[in-house]
Amino acid sequence: MRYGYARVSSGTQDYTTQVETLKAAGCERIYSEKQSGKSLAARREFDRLMRGLVPGDTVVVTKLDRLARSSRDLHNILHDLAELGCGFTSLGEAWCDTTTEVGRLMLTIMGGIAEFERGLIRKRCEEGIANAKRKGTRFGRPLALDDGQRRRIAERYAKGETMAALAREYSCGEATIWRALQPA
Repeated sequence: MRYGYARVSSGTQDYTTQVETLKAAGCERIYSEKQSGKSLAARREFDRLMRGLVPGDTVVVTKLDRLARSSRDLHNILHDLAELGCGFTSLGEAWCDTTTEVGRLMLTIMGGIAEFERGLIRKRCEEGIANAKRKGTRFGRPLALDDGQRRRIAERYAKGETMAALAREYSCGEATIWRALQPA
């Protein structure tokens, strides 16, 4: 039996095209999920797929990076499939056939490239975040208190008012008052 596996990395992405492609390729059952590919830990649908396989089944994906983003995960998955007596096919990479020596070699090479690409993406994201921080972009939750309120809180606290009293007056928690009193 041919099983399809469709995956996108985030909830804002859509795997409909992958599912349609897998159906057209003759997959009788398709497992799909919205989960990052960097780890197998939280991929519940993939776990269900692996538990349902029997010898002779084939797992099909539209692209190799839908299955794994690290060469270690890719090798582990392919090893598990081989142990189960199952094959693997990637529709986007015509050379991808786990039953041939050349196919296994090419999978090793392409898995390394996918991992390299993920590293480049991570580096670009980190650089973008660093640039945004240098430009003054603030990440995280919006501040509950503006600069004027923080200044008044610091003055009043210095004169002896308690954090609890200030928190009640400013309709926030004592932790917010405490953070407002910390140096910037």
